[in-house]
Amino acid sequence: MIAETTSRLSMPTELRSPRAKLVYLFLSMHGTATVGELQDSLNMKKIALYSILKCLEKQGLIAKDGDQYTLQSA
Repeated sequence: MIAETTSRLSMPTELRSPRAKLVYLFLSMHGTATVGELQDSLNMKKIALYSILKCLEKQGLIAKDGDQYTLQSA
């Protein structure tokens, strides 16, 4: 029998957009991602992703290092 571990992700209250929440959740599960990886995995257009990532970055929720995006350390 395999024990399952569940952890709760606390979604920031300032996230209103379902797409922004999806990007945030993806980054929380995968650690880092490029725009191309997000596009392929989430089936979203790059133009929409750039807008979402810019907003998340302005809110201090994610950080960009080169072409990689990651959740901002608390």
